[in-house]
Amino acid sequence: MDNSDEKEDLKPIIENIVKMLNESLEELFVSKVLQRLISFGYTIKEEDTFTIAFCIQKVENHIKSSCNISSIPDELIEIAVDRICGEFLFSKKQSGKLDAENGFDIETALKQVQVGDTNITFAVGEGAETLETKLNSLITYLLNAGESDFICYRKIKW
Repeated sequence: MDNSDEKEDLKPIIENIVKMLNESLEELFVSKVLQRLISFGYTIKEEDTFTIAFCIQKVENHIKSSCNISSIPDELIEIAVDRICGEFLFSKKQSGKLDAENGFDIETALKQVQVGDTNITFAVGEGAETLETKLNSLITYLLNAGESDFICYRKIKW
């Protein structure tokens, strides 16, 4: 399956998420979230629609309330995408629908994640971390991504 077929398969899911959010959320943003999840080795399913929509709203509201702003600036989009993916993977893992041994290929996810001055390297080979530990590290990193970047966009509440 080439990349264009994959994007076409995601189109109904993207449309359902946008409808569920009842906002003028751009399809491009939702597409970035889905593509990021795919890059971590997760296979998107139709039943993920509600959970993804919920995670989008949760992260969007967190960023808006943390910064006291009404919309997420373009400069925080990648951070929002990573946090949404972290919330989604955490939710799936906590509900028992995701684990490193069955249904999620953590090895294809990443060997190293680096954003700004934060760097996580997953061990490989002899003495390497377990797949479960790698998955937990990835989720923790995604859930906390970019918190320090919010400072640039904070507005004072009166």
